[in-house]
Amino acid sequence: MPKFRFTAMDAKGHETEGLIEAESQNRVIAILREKNLFPTKVEEIGKKTSGLSAPGAKGEAKGGLKTEIRLPSFLTALFRPGVSSKQLTVFTRQLATLLDAGLPLLRALHILQKQEQNLTLRDAINSMAEAVEGGSTFAEAMAQQPRVFDKLYVNMIRAGEAGGALEKVLERLADFMEKAQRVRNKIKGAMVYPIVVLLMTVGILTFMMLVILPKFNEIFRDLLGDTGQMPPLTKFVMGVSEAVIHHGPLVVGALVALVILVRLMARTKKGRRLLDILKLRAPIFGTLVQKGAISTFSRTLGTLLTGGVPMLQALTIVKDVAGNEVISNAIGQVHDAVKEGESMVAPLEASGVFPGMVLGMVQVGEETGDLPGMLMKVADTYDDEVDTAVDALTSIIEPILIILLAVIVGTIVVAMFMPMIQIIGRMSEQA
Repeated sequence: MPKFRFTAMDAKGHETEGLIEAESQNRVIAILREKNLFPTKVEEIGKKTSGLSAPGAKGEAKGGLKTEIRLPSFLTALFRPGVSSKQLTVFTRQLATLLDAGLPLLRALHILQKQEQNLTLRDAINSMAEAVEGGSTFAEAMAQQPRVFDKLYVNMIRAGEAGGALEKVLERLADFMEKAQRVRNKIKGAMVYPIVVLLMTVGILTFMMLVILPKFNEIFRDLLGDTGQMPPLTKFVMGVSEAVIHHGPLVVGALVALVILVRLMARTKKGRRLLDILKLRAPIFGTLVQKGAISTFSRTLGTLLTGGVPMLQALTIVKDVAGNEVISNAIGQVHDAVKEGESMVAPLEASGVFPGMVLGMVQVGEETGDLPGMLMKVADTYDDEVDTAVDALTSIIEPILIILLAVIVGTIVVAMFMPMIQIIGRMSEQA
C-alpha cells in the first residue's frame, strides 16, 4: 500500500506533518478530516506533489532552485481565466467550514489560497488576505475584487461581520449559489437536445439545398425540357434551393444584422425593457422566464434579509442583480413604497409579473413578521415549478422538432420523386 506525506492544520491553526498508508490520496484526505484536520498538502512518496501542495512547489527543481516564468501584466490580464459560479461556491463552502471549525479568518484564507487552482481566484484570495492583515474588514477586502465578488456577496459578508455570524452567512451564500446553479444547469441541460437537433436540421437542409437539389434540377431540366412541366411542389422546392444559392449571403447578413441590432438594443434601458417584455410574453418560453425571475427575486431578497441586510439596502441590491428590467422596475417601486412605510404588495401587483400566490405570501410575511421565511418558501416553490416546466418543455420540443425534420425532409423527397414518376411514365409511353 502506498505511503503519503501530509501537512495539515488543526482547529487552532497549528500545523501538523506525518505519514499515512492508504490506497489513494482521497482516502488520506478523508482520514485527516475524520481527525478534524484540514489538509494543505498531500504527497505520495516517490511521486510529484498533488493539487493540494503549495503553488510555489510547482517551480521547485531537484537542486532546490525555483523557476518562475512571468508574462507581461497586460497578457496576464488578457488570458487569465474567470471565476465560475461553481468555483466560487466551492470557495464559499470551504471558507464556511474552516471558520465553523474555529480557524481564524486570516489562517483560513491562507489555507484556501494555497490549494486554489484558479489563478484569478487565488490572486483575489491572496489580495484579500493582505488587506485583512493590513486592518481592512473582510467585506472591504472583497469589495476590492469586483471581478470575483458581486454586490450581493459583499453586502452579505458585511452583514455577517456586523452580526458576528460570518460562517453562517457564508453557508447561506453557498446554499443560495448552489440552488441558483442547479436551476441554471437544469435549463441549460434541457436546451442541449433541441439545439443539437435544430443545428443538425439546418446542416442537413443547407447541404441538400446547396449540393443535392441543384444536381436534380439539372437532371430534370435535361429530361423534362421546360421547367414548367415540373409538378408545383417540385417547382417550389427548386425555387427555395435557388433562393438559398443566390440570396443565401443576404439572408446570413440579415441575421447577423438582427443579432447586432438586438445587442445594441440591450445596451439601452428602453431596449432592455422591450426585450425583457418580449421574453416574458414569449408563447412557450415566457412562463419559464417569468418563474425563473420570480424564483431569483424571492431567493435573493430572502437570503439578504435572513443574513441581516436592512430592507432598503437589500431591495437596492436585488434591483441591481434582478437581470430583468421589468422585475427591476417593480423592485424600484417596492423600494419607494417601503421607504414611505407602505406595503410591498401594491407595487408588485402593479408590475403584472407576480401571480396572486406570490402576492399573498408576501402579504402574510409582512403581517406575521416572517417575510424572509415566506420569500424562501416562494423561491422553493418556483424552483420546483421551473423544474416541472423545463421537463414539460423538453418533452414537448423533442417530438415537435423530430416531426418538423421529418416533414421537411419528407417534402423534399416527395418533390424529387414526382418528376421521376413523370419521366418514367413518358418512357413507358414511348416504349
